[in-house]
Amino acid sequence: MRRLLPRTLRSQLTAGLVTLLALACLAVGVTTVFALEGFLVRRLDQQLSASGGRFAVSLEHEARPDADNRPDTRGQSEGTFGARLLRGTTTQAAVVRAAADAKVPLTGDDRRSLAALRPDGTGHSIRLSALGRYRVNAVSGDDGDVLVTGLPLHPVEETVHRLEAVEAAVFGGALLVTGVMGAMWVRLSLRPLRRVTTTAASVAELPLASGEVAMPAPVPVADPHTEVGQVGTALNRMLGHVGNALERRQAGEERLRHFAADASHELRTPVAHVRGHAELALRHHGPVPAEVRRALDRIQSESERMSRLVDDLLLLARLDAGRALERAPVDLTRLVLDATDDARAAGPDHRWLLELPETAVTLTGDEHRLHQVIGNLLANARSHTPAGTAITVRLTADELGTRLTVADDGPGIPDEVRPEIFDRFVRADHSRSRAAGGTGLGLAIVRAVVTAHGGSVAMTSRPGHTAFTVTFPPAADEEAGR
Repeated sequence: MRRLLPRTLRSQLTAGLVTLLALACLAVGVTTVFALEGFLVRRLDQQLSASGGRFAVSLEHEARPDADNRPDTRGQSEGTFGARLLRGTTTQAAVVRAAADAKVPLTGDDRRSLAALRPDGTGHSIRLSALGRYRVNAVSGDDGDVLVTGLPLHPVEETVHRLEAVEAAVFGGALLVTGVMGAMWVRLSLRPLRRVTTTAASVAELPLASGEVAMPAPVPVADPHTEVGQVGTALNRMLGHVGNALERRQAGEERLRHFAADASHELRTPVAHVRGHAELALRHHGPVPAEVRRALDRIQSESERMSRLVDDLLLLARLDAGRALERAPVDLTRLVLDATDDARAAGPDHRWLLELPETAVTLTGDEHRLHQVIGNLLANARSHTPAGTAITVRLTADELGTRLTVADDGPGIPDEVRPEIFDRFVRADHSRSRAAGGTGLGLAIVRAVVTAHGGSVAMTSRPGHTAFTVTFPPAADEEAGR
């Protein structure tokens, strides 16, 4: 039922207009029909009164009238009905024809209808089986009988039906024209509202989460005093606030991106110096106290970790800035084999499984960054799963694209971490055991590098199965590095 109801404002206004006009036409039509029918019936009553009941009075003659006492049909219109009732029983019933009067056969219902008439001289409508509907009146005769005179209602009904047909045609045409013209008028009147809707829809499709956003032009407002004008004014004001907020957000992101890039770049040199001095100190052949050697080992370890963190931050900053990656044919199968060998050496207590196609899979992109993606996914699976976990690396390619899946049968990722698993500095340390510390940037780098290659990365996780799937579309070689 709801599907049949109009949904848009334009259809609702048009339907409401046509409905109101239809109700008005119905009221006018019913009123005129009843008024005309009442008028014509009153005219029949007047004709019955003017006829004086001469035809019915003539029925008081003998049952076998001679030439001098035939029923009087002079001045009576054709179809005039006359009947004589004596003590409730109809003794005579005739109707005026073109040549003379004619007897009318009466059924039991006809006789009961005639007997029920009160001789008060007022009009009554009855139906006779042989003649149809009649307007009759009854008066008392001179011999204690009741005389009934009637005129057919067929002309009245025919006139009323003709009026109904004319009204149906006229009102139907008026409704059709009103519906078409009303729809055009409503559509023209709602044109400013459609502009508001179009602008709002374009804003809803904008990616407002990050990056520079080009806001649409304000909605032209013709008359701010109208409802549509007020909506347009409010929308323009909201667009202005949203645009200012997005500009401030973009400026903040740019400042933060430049700061991260500059800080990462500036930190590379002192971190490298710290590592170099720590390595140089550890190479000293003279006696070094154990506490000092442990401190130097920690300095070297942490400087290496800081160096990796600085390199990751610098990479993310460059990717955020839209820095183009290298583009060259890459043997993805070889990268998977090399990265899996490295991961197997780093995690010999895990079970490593490979599922590779028979032919080599190649695509165009940055070989070093793609190797980093595979390595980060494998390191993530190794670092966050207990010993003995089976890690499966699967590579497939078809007409839909190239897919790389890294799955494990570990405990899974906690529900509260899944929505932000690809964000920066997010780690699931509380629920997954770790053998070594991490920066929390590995999966963020995976998503950034894959996105720069025109691909996408998805994650599914439940206890006993966690899978990260990287998908490169068939046109990835055209989009890589953009």
